[in-house]
Amino acid sequence: MYIRTIISACTLLILPGIALADPTGTFKVVGKNADDGSTYTGTVKITRTGATYKVVWNIGGTESVGTGLGSRFDGHDIESGHATADDTGISVGYVSKDSYGIAVYYEQSNGNWEGVWSYGGSKGVTNETWIPE
Repeated sequence: MYIRTIISACTLLILPGIALADPTGTFKVVGKNADDGSTYTGTVKITRTGATYKVVWNIGGTESVGTGLGSRFDGHDIESGHATADDTGISVGYVSKDSYGIAVYYEQSNGNWEGVWSYGGSKGVTNETWIPE
């Protein structure tokens, strides 16, 4: 009985970490613009669509749509490719009005996803955080 209680307690400690590894859902977005450093907020919704992710940002009423690839640690290596529930990283190419860009995000221990992004023609790189809602 005592061993079963210990196993149950360990399972409860492990499961929250496992449950976090999936970039799907709706998140609050907080970031900085690459050109002038001004901050912005909005939302982003990530859905798995077969082997890829569909990523839709809404920032100030402007929608940007992207396609993402998953990544995860496999021992000491990073494996990238098909979207899975085990992904702890996501790389996204996106389109917004007449522009395009690239972004990369990684899951953090607090459940947020931290990333960097830039857009076509920019000489800057900036950051963005996805906070689970």
